Amino acid sequence: MTTVTPPRTLDELKALLVNDTKVQVAGVDVDGVLRGKIMVKDKFLSSAKDGGFGFCSVTFGWDMHDRTYTKELSISTLANGYKDLIARIDFDTYRRTPTTPSLPFFMLTFIDPDTSEPLFTCPRGLLQKVISEFEAEGMSPYAGAEYEYFNYEETPKTAAAKKYSDLTPLTEGMHGYSLLRPMLNNDYFHDLYDSAASFGIPLEGHHTETGPGVYESALAYQNAARMADNAILFKWIAKITGYKYGVMPTFMAKPYSDQPGCSGHVHFSLRDSSGKNIFAVEESELKDGRVGASYEDTKRISVVAEHFLAGVLLGLPEIMPCLVPTVNGYKRLVESYWAPVNVSYAYENRVASVRIISPPLAAPSATRLEVRVPGADMNPYFTFSAVLACGLYGIKNKLPLSQPPLNTASTNGQLPPDLVRLPKTLGAAADKMGAKDSLARKVLGDKFVDHYVATREHEWNLSCQAVTDWEKQRYFELA
Repeated sequence: MTTVTPPRTLDELKALLVNDTKVQVAGVDVDGVLRGKIMVKDKFLSSAKDGGFGFCSVTFGWDMHDRTYTKELSISTLANGYKDLIARIDFDTYRRTPTTPSLPFFMLTFIDPDTSEPLFTCPRGLLQKVISEFEAEGMSPYAGAEYEYFNYEETPKTAAAKKYSDLTPLTEGMHGYSLLRPMLNNDYFHDLYDSAASFGIPLEGHHTETGPGVYESALAYQNAARMADNAILFKWIAKITGYKYGVMPTFMAKPYSDQPGCSGHVHFSLRDSSGKNIFAVEESELKDGRVGASYEDTKRISVVAEHFLAGVLLGLPEIMPCLVPTVNGYKRLVESYWAPVNVSYAYENRVASVRIISPPLAAPSATRLEVRVPGADMNPYFTFSAVLACGLYGIKNKLPLSQPPLNTASTNGQLPPDLVRLPKTLGAAADKMGAKDSLARKVLGDKFVDHYVATREHEWNLSCQAVTDWEKQRYFELA
């Protein structure tokens, strides 16, 4: 991995860019789409000195296809003239793109010019706020992300011409963890790994997954802020690397109705000021487990981890749009396809919504919780913010676990019928998140919830108006 030292002062920034003429910057919208541009160096340096530059607020007034929301929201409206926000350049996000030419690259945080605070719906700003709440308690959140994604022998132009139907997969058949299939596209496979590393996104694992042309890439564990940046930027790297080889990866959660979907599993732990994993038990507790643990499955995680887990489980049904933000994503969450469908947890069980990873299968330092609900279509900032905020609520309120761990061995592989079912559609999820008494409102704030729920309702309403191929095949002749 290329190691870069971010600048701390304006003078260091000028010295860093002495041989450059232009700089690339990008912020993130609510759909997890990078919105940015290339700036001439003098303008960039002037903006860095002045605390930022103007960026049109319509970024938060339209959807991922630049269609303004059906119902105008408060940030960007005709009444306020679609006024500018302030785009703050975050020096500590410096890296260089693996493109030709290679450009200095910085992430942006969108600032409300009236309050000089991060915009309440800016994905990076929201996560920064949640992280600061942990830091106030003497804790630092760490996270990891894994992406599964289908790859096709297509370009954006050919895929659009085919109306995204009957696309040619990169390889045929079901070949998870194959050493053969990557060799058929060796240049792309390794260039993706190397380009990510050179852009400051190290991968812990990179392999084929079950499904035609499916890869899985596990991003190396980082502090939560850096991890969210890496997660959003990895998608960009995968797509622009694919362009070079006539390959089009998709992070859509469920491209096929008869195949497993694409997950975006996320991992969490907390560290104290010394760097110790707060979720780990003491060495003396490794053999017999922690005294006072609620269940056998939680004997080798700390009491703080139990409280964090309880908060996540309590909030899970009400933060679903932050984990699964698209209409398509809910079609991944169906029984029998290795995707969680209810509020559940267990030690080393991939059917559960939250998987406990701890000794004896993991080292104490690697103790963590894996949330398996999100798909590859997640916006990692909102996913991390929502899970961490619920976990902190559990810690602060010392919440006990309200249900036993999932035990599929005792139910002949069937899910217990009394588990709380996660919302089945984006519309239902938005309703639950937007409820007056939702935990999402308590931990993320009313202003964020009101705005974000309205954007998901926009997405859901568009899908309800669409006439699908399934409907034509089902009803055209026989209705």
